Amino acid sequence: MFKVETKNLNLHYGTTHALKGVTMGIKENNVVAMIGPSGCGKSTYLRLFNRMNDLIDNVKIEGEVLFNGKDIYNGNIRVEEIRKKIGMVFQKPNPFPKSIFENVAYGLRVNGVNNKKFIEESVERSLKNAALWDEVKDDLKKSALSISGGQQQRLCIARALAVEPSVILMDEPSSALDPISNAKIEELIYELKKKYTIIIVTHNMQQAARVSDRTAFFYLGELIEYNDTKEIFTNPKNERTQNYITGRFG
Repeated sequence: MFKVETKNLNLHYGTTHALKGVTMGIKENNVVAMIGPSGCGKSTYLRLFNRMNDLIDNVKIEGEVLFNGKDIYNGNIRVEEIRKKIGMVFQKPNPFPKSIFENVAYGLRVNGVNNKKFIEESVERSLKNAALWDEVKDDLKKSALSISGGQQQRLCIARALAVEPSVILMDEPSSALDPISNAKIEELIYELKKKYTIIIVTHNMQQAARVSDRTAFFYLGELIEYNDTKEIFTNPKNERTQNYITGRFG
């Protein structure tokens, strides 16, 4: 069974048909990279899985979006439960104007956790899993806004991990970072896939080739090709995929 999948998924923004009949499944503990030109539907597809598109007016969704085999657009599903299980990391680091500690503890507190020892252990574990603990362990009371951009992005990953999701969505998580921070995020993704299923949107072909198990190429709202990453980059089946990854368009 797939961890997350869509079946014949269509999404409209008003009169714009943004996703067209997308059927795609992602296995547990896989990293899937989504590539394609700007405006092709990658981020829209990513946001389906934690229902971020619900926040946009005039969105109409047809088809199925499944998490552990259950349709998350079923009327009985609570959105906050989905967002606990499917975390999100955005393109630009967005720490809260609070301490490093309180940023990571935030999700736990919102969910009603107030056991001090449990929160402290969760914060430490999450920062370790986000490869940030050694850099900030003596400065947990410091403002999250005072650390570097790369550290802020890893802090946002730690914040997502604290509520113990099973899937992490990443929308161009290192595009705003310098090369060294970018490399740390890629190393982190490689480590995190031992415990989590990760879906990443990236414009960086080399990044997709380095970090992902499978790659999906989107174009004009359609899933053109989805295969093992090595196959996509060395032996694409579709001419449009080949043209995109060789830089002939996009």
